[in-house]
Amino acid sequence: MSAVYVLWLREIRRFTRSKMQILASLAQPLLTVFAMGFGLNEVFREAGRGSYLQFVTPGALAMIVIFSASLSGASLLWDRKFGFLKETLVAPVPRTFIMLGRTLGVATVALLQGIVVAVFSVIAGFQPASLTDLPASIAFLGLIAVAFAGVGTIIGSWLKNIPDFQLVLNFLIVPMFFLSGAWYPLDTLPNALTLLTHLNPLSYGIDGLRWALNGQSQFSATLDAIVLLALAVTSIGLGAWRFSKIEV
Repeated sequence: MSAVYVLWLREIRRFTRSKMQILASLAQPLLTVFAMGFGLNEVFREAGRGSYLQFVTPGALAMIVIFSASLSGASLLWDRKFGFLKETLVAPVPRTFIMLGRTLGVATVALLQGIVVAVFSVIAGFQPASLTDLPASIAFLGLIAVAFAGVGTIIGSWLKNIPDFQLVLNFLIVPMFFLSGAWYPLDTLPNALTLLTHLNPLSYGIDGLRWALNGQSQFSATLDAIVLLALAVTSIGLGAWRFSKIEV
């Protein structure tokens, strides 16, 4: 298991060395919190929905975690291109450990980014419903990070170049995110879209996060946790299987 720890630490160090990458990754969720949170606040309030800043902040936190964690596949492709992956794979450790270390490292970085955005959101005026539920919100963010780091690894192990990775990632992740209820309440949708949101596992992740931060939920917190945990376990399992068959 020491290999898992070493690769986990390597992924964290690789990201923190790039200050520009850190700033760029935080720009969009912070813009969402400040621009959309304040810009649509009055419209949302007049519709009888309360504060839009309170509503959209969980979605912004999920956004930074999802898209950052999904880039585990991009780092995998870069390592394959420049030969770093080949050097790692010849180590006398199971490939599953290598995959777990890389994936958990990316997930940890994504979770830390989410926490940073959460701090700025509080500065902007966001107020958690209960401090006692903050550990639950971190747990939901962590599960989202692990699940989508696994998804990124699956895609990165399957493809061989960055442009294809970006196309597949956008085709898969963007619809999931926009149908998750991150930007709007799910109970306002027509029946056809409601069905899609109920089939979308990310809907349960954001709903659980919103429950932990705002005390509001469309589903039950238990169901949210079960679905998100199932997604995380499935993506890690498939990612490990696909990584075991990677060729460099």
